[in-house]
Amino acid sequence: MATFTIIIPFYQREDGILRRALASAFAQSFQDFDVIVVDDQSPYAPSDELGPLPSSERERITVISQPNAGPGGARNTGLDHVPDGTRYVAFLDSDDVWAPDHLQNALTALETLGGDCYWASIEGGEEFDYHFGIAALEQIEGAKRLMDRPFILEVPDIAGVMIGNWAFLHMSCMVIGRPLIETVRFDAALRLAAEDVLFFCDCILAARRVLLCGDAGALRGEGINIFHGVDNTSPEFLKQQFITWMALDRLESRFRSRPREIAAIKAHKSTTRRQALWSQVGLLRRRRRPDFGLLARWAFQDPRLLQSALQLAAGKLVKSSS
Repeated sequence: MATFTIIIPFYQREDGILRRALASAFAQSFQDFDVIVVDDQSPYAPSDELGPLPSSERERITVISQPNAGPGGARNTGLDHVPDGTRYVAFLDSDDVWAPDHLQNALTALETLGGDCYWASIEGGEEFDYHFGIAALEQIEGAKRLMDRPFILEVPDIAGVMIGNWAFLHMSCMVIGRPLIETVRFDAALRLAAEDVLFFCDCILAARRVLLCGDAGALRGEGINIFHGVDNTSPEFLKQQFITWMALDRLESRFRSRPREIAAIKAHKSTTRRQALWSQVGLLRRRRRPDFGLLARWAFQDPRLLQSALQLAAGKLVKSSS
């Protein structure tokens, strides 16, 4: 069996995106891998993407088709079909591309240092400036540089660091070992946001050792997929924020005995509420109807949404009267 199984969830509306991702996989300096592509009822069929590939590459790719289940559900399907002999799973989003040494760096770190959860850094354009490189974590008290080539860090209480700011983590830079392959899954109900953050947390908490690589593992792509085009003017934005709140609520349950992390999660939840409400105010300004049904559903699960709405309304009244 191959050392790595690469899992690629596929839902695209453009020709060539998957081929670009696969080209970066087949250009890896370490070549002992197979690939699982999970066709999540993509509008653009993966068969059209794979047709031009040479047979030597196509025979290493397994395509699994399923009814649309979102990115978490697609990755779960991939995890459920990983061959028993596979030692590691590497995730790759179909619109991202890997640096040539990503798998080799992961293998070197995991095998040498006995880890079972690994992230490399990701690079991207100006629209991706909220992410930051893993090398910045070397400034955290207690962080240790374990290797220079590749540049591997270990950070104490990485779960707590992640709760404060998870912008150094990315799905396409993640590799997990056999124990996590068998036990950890995505929450498939979180279809539009934050399913990766919850998975990151669960893997960190379950891992024997988490290793972080300051070298670039991937370059963020710009393919048109389910996440692109969802900004605060999008009809999907409120749903995305609600799902983010749901993920944060689940995350909070993982840290019940850790007050600092609970405070950070509550702050993230408060930000999510405000962003959601401002998006609906924007709809009113454009003379469009807010999604009262989803707001009511959210408020039923989270009464603090009403408190945030009242605070927002009070703030606007104060501004208008001053």
